[in-house]
Amino acid sequence: MRIRFGPCTLDSERRELRGALESVPLSPRAFDLLAYLAARRPRAASKDELLGALWPDAFVSESNLAGLIAEIRRALGDDARDPRYLRTVHGYGYALTDGAAAAEDEGVFFRLVWGARELPLAEGENRLGRDPAGAVSIDDPTVSRHHARVLVAGGLARLEDLGSKNGTWLRGRRLAAPELLEDGDEIRVGPATMTFRAFAAGGPTETALE
Repeated sequence: MRIRFGPCTLDSERRELRGALESVPLSPRAFDLLAYLAARRPRAASKDELLGALWPDAFVSESNLAGLIAEIRRALGDDARDPRYLRTVHGYGYALTDGAAAAEDEGVFFRLVWGARELPLAEGENRLGRDPAGAVSIDDPTVSRHHARVLVAGGLARLEDLGSKNGTWLRGRRLAAPELLEDGDEIRVGPATMTFRAFAAGGPTETALE
C-alpha cells in the first residue's frame, strides 16, 4: 500500500516514508503508528487501542504514544496547533484528517488555472516569469524574467522563488523557501493570480485538505 500524506508518501511494503526527493527518517514504531492510522482513516483510534496495537505485551504510559505522534508530525511537517494531517481527538485519541491521505498508485498530473486558461505542468522544471519560452509567461514589468518555478517530481509539485525582486506569493504570504503545493493553492506572481490544481488520471485527486 502506498499512501500520500501532504509532502510524504508512505510505502507499507518497503516500510519507507519518502519526501519529494529523499527518504524521511521515522522510527519503526512511529512508522507502525502512521500505517495503523492510515489504514483506519478517517476514523479516530483511541489511545488504549493504539497502545494495545503498538505495545501488545507491555504496559507503557501515554507519554510514549505522544512522543511517537510528535515524531510523525515532524516528519510530515505538521503543526500540532493547526494540524493539516494528524488530528488530536482530545480526551480520546488520534486520527488522520479526512482527505489528508490519498492513494499514490494512480497517475497524477498538475495544472495552473489562470483566468480562463489551464496551463499544464510537465515533469521537471516549469518556469514562471516574463520569458516567453517559460511554462507560464507573464508580460508585466513587475515580474522578473525568471521569477519562480514549479518543480514536478515523484508525483509532487514544489514552488520556488528564483530570487525575484518583488517575490512570489503562496496562500496569501510571501514565499521564503521552496514549498510543496496542495490542490487549490493560490499562487501570485506580480499581477497574475493562479490556482494550482492536481488531478488523478480519472479525475480530481483526493488531496483537498481541511
